[in-house]
Amino acid sequence: MNMAKEQGKESSKDEQIGFHKGALTTLAKEREEMQKILGIVEQLMRMHIKALKDLGVDLAAQAKEVQSTTPTTAKSKKKLEEEI
Repeated sequence: MNMAKEQGKESSKDEQIGFHKGALTTLAKEREEMQKILGIVEQLMRMHIKALKDLGVDLAAQAKEVQSTTPTTAKSKKKLEEEI
C-alpha cells in the first residue's frame, strides 16, 4: 500500500511537471507571435512617420507642444522622442 501511494505521488508530480512544461512551451510560442505583431506595428508606424515627414509635418515640434501642455513621465517622453 505504501508503494502505491509513492507511485501515485510520483505520477501526480510527473503530470504537474508535464502540465507546466506544456504551458511554458505554449506561452513561448505566443510570445514569439506577439513579437512578430509588434514588429509589424513598429514598421507601419515608421512608414507613417516617414510619410508625414515627407509631407512636411514637423512631428518633433508637435511632440514638444504636447509635452509642454501634458504632464508625462520621463520614460514616455524618451519613447516619443525616439519615434520621431
